[in-house]
Amino acid sequence: MRIVVDIGHPAHVHFFKHFIHESRRQGHKILITAADKDIAFDLLDDYKFEYIKLGTTGRSLIRKVMSVPVLDWKLFRAVKKFDPDLFLGLGSIRATHVAKMLGKHSIIFNDTEATIKEHILYYPFADRVVSPRCFGRDFGAKHIRYDGYHELAYLHPDRFRPDPTVLEELGIGPHENIYIVRFIAWEATHDIGQKGFDTEGKRAIIKRLSKEGRVIITSEGELPDDLYQYHMSISPTKMHDLLAFASMYVGEGATMASEAAVLGVPVVFLSTLVHNYLHEQADEYQLIHVFNQQRPAIVKMRELLAQPDLKEEYQRRRQRMLADKVDVTAFMLDLVDTYARDYILSHR
Repeated sequence: MRIVVDIGHPAHVHFFKHFIHESRRQGHKILITAADKDIAFDLLDDYKFEYIKLGTTGRSLIRKVMSVPVLDWKLFRAVKKFDPDLFLGLGSIRATHVAKMLGKHSIIFNDTEATIKEHILYYPFADRVVSPRCFGRDFGAKHIRYDGYHELAYLHPDRFRPDPTVLEELGIGPHENIYIVRFIAWEATHDIGQKGFDTEGKRAIIKRLSKEGRVIITSEGELPDDLYQYHMSISPTKMHDLLAFASMYVGEGATMASEAAVLGVPVVFLSTLVHNYLHEQADEYQLIHVFNQQRPAIVKMRELLAQPDLKEEYQRRRQRMLADKVDVTAFMLDLVDTYARDYILSHR
């Protein structure tokens, strides 16, 4: 079977990584296409994936809207000779459009309720929409739900073992506390009008955490001069290794918050957006603490710092979560094979 995997964001590379490798081992032909978003190309290069560059969606809402037909056309041209049977994407509008143009099938994964504009543009054209069971929208008969989170496609213990050599490479001692802090740029379409920590809040976080251990900031936007010393450039393929050894994650990035949570790292997350999967991780498993205001988030961070045996407790909570959830890559492989057997191969 010939499958197009369309990448629109760095997190999508992680999500599909194991699926691509396993599918190729099973004999499927995979063509990867990608838009230029943040470090998506860097990740694909680091993982040694061959791929076709489609260009960028732009940053402003107007540019994003205008890019839809442009990227549709670029994807159409990129895949036509490949003659795919199936398109896969994570919230990919263009994958569903081009699949319909070519009379092919598409399966779209999504876990973000806030991307309503994207839902409107891809839902009518997708053959299946796949989400975690806790996803807060209903796409009707074409909607498939599973017991898991996107991050368990690449951070499930059957898929991921953290490499401790990353600590030595960064000059971090084996018993040193590590605190990962993530600030986002708030430039995605669904981020418009939303907010996280202000400058003084960022300073308060770093000042407190730096008393406890090594603080590492990853930031999409510019940092104040006095905080830049905590910024660290690290290979994106090693970020999860570092995160697994962290004592705490504090930040605005939802994906990294969920990554930390499924690794059993305590999380303090601030955003005015609602993410149902983060709320499930908070309410059902107490792996993450979700806030929409800055002050209580910082108060909770300080409370966690004073809690004894914090890492051990959150590892116990992680094990309870893992007992309820599936290896998402295994689920994806089974889903695609079942769909291909029932709807593609049987109708050739």
